Amino acid sequence: MARPSGQNPQTRALTVLIAVPTLESGASDLNALALTQYLASHGHHPIVVSQGGRLVPELLAAGGEFIEMDVTSRNPYRMLHCVRQLSRLIASRRCDIVHALGRAPGWSGYLAARAQRRPFVTTWFKGFREQNRLKRFYNSVMVRGDRIIAASDDLADLIRDRYPAVRTRITTLPLGFDATTFDPDSVTAERIAHIRHAFGAGPDTRIILAPGRMVRRKGHHHIVQAAAWMKAAGVKDFLIAFTGEDQGRTHFTGQLWDLVLSTGTTDVVRFAGLSDDLPAALAVSAAAVFASTQPEGALRTILAAQAMGVPVAASDLAAGSSLMLSPPAVSEDRMTGLRFPSGDIEAMATALTRLLNLSEPERQAMGARGQAWVSDLQEPAAVAEQTLRLYMELTQARAP
Repeated sequence: MARPSGQNPQTRALTVLIAVPTLESGASDLNALALTQYLASHGHHPIVVSQGGRLVPELLAAGGEFIEMDVTSRNPYRMLHCVRQLSRLIASRRCDIVHALGRAPGWSGYLAARAQRRPFVTTWFKGFREQNRLKRFYNSVMVRGDRIIAASDDLADLIRDRYPAVRTRITTLPLGFDATTFDPDSVTAERIAHIRHAFGAGPDTRIILAPGRMVRRKGHHHIVQAAAWMKAAGVKDFLIAFTGEDQGRTHFTGQLWDLVLSTGTTDVVRFAGLSDDLPAALAVSAAAVFASTQPEGALRTILAAQAMGVPVAASDLAAGSSLMLSPPAVSEDRMTGLRFPSGDIEAMATALTRLLNLSEPERQAMGARGQAWVSDLQEPAAVAEQTLRLYMELTQARAP
């Protein structure tokens, strides 16, 4: 029998069960797709269990298998139902590895993997709040794996600080990023005009893009307050565009609207909704802002902004040293953006004002540094290859 294209003759084909909450646009979603593409193209069999989403057609086209399952639920009865389903699936398909990319699917995957005595792997893409013992227990599934993958050095440090006993099981695999999608030269004037019209921006309006889902931890409320501070300081001709989806969290979106009204920022804040053309949205932007209030670990949109040559202002919880270069870690002639303390409204507003006031040569130089920085990062296929090696190590260690 001919060996599938790309398969290493020294390895055997693996069946990998990947459990991810959704297949939309988040870091875990895109990582599941990249893993599927790499595994399938190298003769392995990836089975992705998820609630689903718009990436499903791509996943199927890549040769992956998709099984719809409500692995996002935190209801104990539904989770136990998922455990039974996954346990049967692992046994019937003879899965070699179970890899969870999230806490809710992590619990179902962990219990099913242990029931079937299969290696269990988790990946952290962000930090999780641990405001009480129940939350800490819920988060703890992410360190119950035979291997714990951290998407950045900052996340690896966070995991070690919280769970010292697991430090020997932590592996850092940086977030893979394909910069080819974010090429400023490929964005047409028509696409730019469409985005400016959608944002309601005039020809001279300087746009600050605020990507990210409409959830409190992304700090949209702090961005609104920073917009009010900038207006009061006399900053003119700017507009902040929120381009995240609320995923049904209308209560928080409503609170944001109330804040916009109470701060008098209706003229400089736009709720633009999820953009289906992020490269164009970045191309029209003078800056991008990320105001996370809890450790994120790895935000692809920060990398995307730099790939498009857009200066970035990010909180110290949104972007670590593995995502952008900023003082005091580097000198100003090497920086690709500015970092501010999370929750510090004045510091955020000051950083954004500084980026808006850059001269055109300064903006171009900072953008070029950002593009060079991102171009040196690993592509998703390289990260997937390292993940496969980790799978192989685990399966070989368990071999009789």
